[in-house]
Amino acid sequence: MNVDAHASPAVSVRIPEQAHVRKHRDSWRLVARTFGRFLLYVLLIGMGLVYTFPFLWMLSTSLKAPGHIYVNPPEWFPNPVYFANYSETWTKFPFGSFVKNTLIITFFATIGYLLSSTMAAFAFSRMHFKGRNLYFALLLSTMMLPSQVTLIPQFILFKNLGWLNTFLPLIVPAFTGSAFYIFLLRQFFMTLPVALDEAALIDGATPPRVLWSVLLPLAKPALATVTVFSFIYNWNDFFAPLIYLTGQKKMTLAVGLQLFRGQYDTDYAHMMAGSMVAILPILVVFFIAQDLFVQSIALTGMKG
Repeated sequence: MNVDAHASPAVSVRIPEQAHVRKHRDSWRLVARTFGRFLLYVLLIGMGLVYTFPFLWMLSTSLKAPGHIYVNPPEWFPNPVYFANYSETWTKFPFGSFVKNTLIITFFATIGYLLSSTMAAFAFSRMHFKGRNLYFALLLSTMMLPSQVTLIPQFILFKNLGWLNTFLPLIVPAFTGSAFYIFLLRQFFMTLPVALDEAALIDGATPPRVLWSVLLPLAKPALATVTVFSFIYNWNDFFAPLIYLTGQKKMTLAVGLQLFRGQYDTDYAHMMAGSMVAILPILVVFFIAQDLFVQSIALTGMKG
């Protein structure tokens, strides 16, 4: 009885002390977590400002009068705002033709990559045939081959076909697929349960029907990612149009913008105005497909 009498006060004192220490420790954890999150936001905002600096400078330059571009110190806010740079850009060169040509090439090339890469990815992820893994490894190995290695053979081929100074060399290869897009879609298809295919096959669906009605509706994030990547690549492509397109009326935006660079000087005001026009479709496409794009990046590669 004496032991219990002496033990109970110790217990009654120790419990409040432990609760107080635990509460103090939780408060410090909350402060540390809040401070860490604050530093993370400051870092992200700083990086965002660094990455948006070229865009803001391009916008500022596109609105400057010709005499205000080279002033020192540089002007961030144009005074006066010279909107005529945009209208002059469309009349100085056939800028409307550049935009139309780029839209045509980008649209059909994107469709080609979606169709061909989706079918190839379906074959590598769902169909079983001899040497499937070997063929897939060979496909991935082509990603290590620089495009400059195959440039001359391709140029000779397209020349013999009479395709030079046409859009065909820039569109037709897209219908043969892309190793990167096939890999991306194949990895996404591998995350989908095979039981979906088996249930559709039991109901009498054919493999193309399984792809069209079962997998593609679930693969919208991956398809959106391929669309964004393909659109940006073809819209900004400079090398291939420079090689295969010779007439000014056939030029794309990336090549046409170089016309503002002379032998001795560069028309920066009109070049920046044209660059702003060229970058707007990319921003629109990315923001439209942003949620699906991020979802695809998060899911792709979860299953080997």
